[in-house]
Amino acid sequence: MKADVIVVGGGGTGLSAAIEAAAHGAQVLLLEKNPRPGGTTAMSVGSLTATRTAYQERAGVVDEPQHHYEDIALFSKDGRADNDTLRRVLTENVPETVNWLSSLGVQFLGPLEDPPHRKPRMHVVLPTSRSYIYHLEKHARKLGVQIVTNARARHLIVSNGEVTGVEFDQSGTTAVKAYAARGVVLASGDYTANPDMKRKYISDVAANTEPINPNNTGDGQQMAMELGANIKNADSHSAGLRFVAPANPSWISRIPPWRGLMGVVKFAIRYAPPALVRKFIMGFITTVTVPAHELFNSGAMLIAKNGVRIPVDKKAVVAELTKQPEGIGYIVFDRTIADKFSKWPHFVSTAPGVAYAYLQDYEQNRRDLFSKSDTLEGLAGLLGIDAVKMKEAAATHAAPLREAPYYALGPVKNYINYADGGLIISERLEVLDANGRAIPRLFAGGSVGQGGLLLRGHGHHLGWAFTSGRLAGKYAAQLSPRSS
Repeated sequence: MKADVIVVGGGGTGLSAAIEAAAHGAQVLLLEKNPRPGGTTAMSVGSLTATRTAYQERAGVVDEPQHHYEDIALFSKDGRADNDTLRRVLTENVPETVNWLSSLGVQFLGPLEDPPHRKPRMHVVLPTSRSYIYHLEKHARKLGVQIVTNARARHLIVSNGEVTGVEFDQSGTTAVKAYAARGVVLASGDYTANPDMKRKYISDVAANTEPINPNNTGDGQQMAMELGANIKNADSHSAGLRFVAPANPSWISRIPPWRGLMGVVKFAIRYAPPALVRKFIMGFITTVTVPAHELFNSGAMLIAKNGVRIPVDKKAVVAELTKQPEGIGYIVFDRTIADKFSKWPHFVSTAPGVAYAYLQDYEQNRRDLFSKSDTLEGLAGLLGIDAVKMKEAAATHAAPLREAPYYALGPVKNYINYADGGLIISERLEVLDANGRAIPRLFAGGSVGQGGLLLRGHGHHLGWAFTSGRLAGKYAAQLSPRSS
């Protein structure tokens, strides 16, 4: 199996790399270990933050990449140093990325406000993040990219000090070899689904915490480290409570992301009756959602499936809930708190820049997460929790629950959302060895090639995924073919 450029991973980064490599004249082979492309991109909220886009221009927003570069620093609170060079690569190139995605058929809602950004920069994909994959895969195939699925990369092939290909397993066949005449791009995601890597780089708690994407096993990082590459910010990650996803896809996720149809949707959001617009937005916001910590600050308690009350300190909750049976918990509260979280400014969850969801929105849109009873015993029965333990937990809670009716939202689980440990790379997305030298013909983008870049704030992980993928694919395609 031969190609000019081999891309490992079929998410937003990998598909972007494949398209750009093909657009620059390369024959491209993309290896995806799952039955279909998608990656973490397809599971994301879908927001992308950028300046100087056609959307900003139409809205009369005058903005600059330099200001975006400066504002990203406002999100960093832990004193960790950012990769200044890669931050500039992101902010200077992501405007073109948004316009490029739009040219492929992706439709956005925006630009939307997202403080502390000084200008509206958030662009939210319509109808869901699957739209990215739909349009990218369609365009990749149109350009002749060969997409091989169920193909898990295992090792990089090296000859005369250069990366010359990838060894992978496919459908029961092991050690299949594919050779690249120009270069290899790693775009296989992070290592949140690799317990050994999480234990080594983060903690035992992280190792036992369920990932959002169960396929992110750190394949790209491991393959590159076999050649002397290193990871930057290996311990940096995000974890916390999320509502469990619905058993069946939401009706919004079944809307085909066709360009014309999304144009109609965008028009409707702008001009349709507010009640209809809110129903559409709530169908999305209550599907991919994180409960506001203010629920606990206001007196709600978190109780595990076995009746154990979990401390709600942001750090403790991750460790303690993970230890409980199935890692499942429920947010329990009384009428007083229910009334409070039924109107602004107290919301249960939010989709940044788009809308806020209140208790009644969950009652209407996520009945699988909403429980209500006139007694704590009745609520315990609905949740499958021992009634005596439920009453004991409520009685010993710092803010005892006394006002009927009683409510529960859940199940919730702790998830590790992402790990920011990426390979150290150059400005041209080349993977570097321990001495800071480029490993010949090896590139990385997205989470694999984050290189110390801090992507705090909404819309930056996706912005880096598409932008770094595009650049890595272009640079790989521009290399002269190696002599065979």
